[in-house]
Amino acid sequence: MVGEEERRKAAFEAGIKLGALFHQFIGAPVSFENVEILEKAMESCMRLQPYVIDAEVKIDREKLGEKLSEFEYTSLSMEMIEARVEVEVKGEKASAVLKWDEEKRYPLMRLE
Repeated sequence: MVGEEERRKAAFEAGIKLGALFHQFIGAPVSFENVEILEKAMESCMRLQPYVIDAEVKIDREKLGEKLSEFEYTSLSMEMIEARVEVEVKGEKASAVLKWDEEKRYPLMRLE
C-alpha cells in the first residue's frame, strides 16, 4: 500500500524532528530577555529539516520564572518545552507534539 509507507515515514520523521529539537536545546541559557528569540530559533532549526512544513515551540514562562537564578537566567529544562511539528512525505502528513507530562515527570512525544 503506497500511502501506508508514506504515513509511516511521515510519523517517523515527525518523531525524529522533536527528538533532535529536545536534545539540541536542553541546557541552553534562557531568560525573559531571550525566551522569544530562543523559541523562534528552535522553530527555525526544525523548519530547516527535510519534510517539515510547520513547527511551533513554546517555552513555559511560569516554569521559566520559577527557575531563574539571581542573575536572571537559567538553563532550558525539559519541563519548560512544548513543541509541535508537522511533516509531509509524498502527500501524507503527520503532526507530533512534545509536552511535559507532570504525572510521569517526563517529556512525552505523541502523534496528533
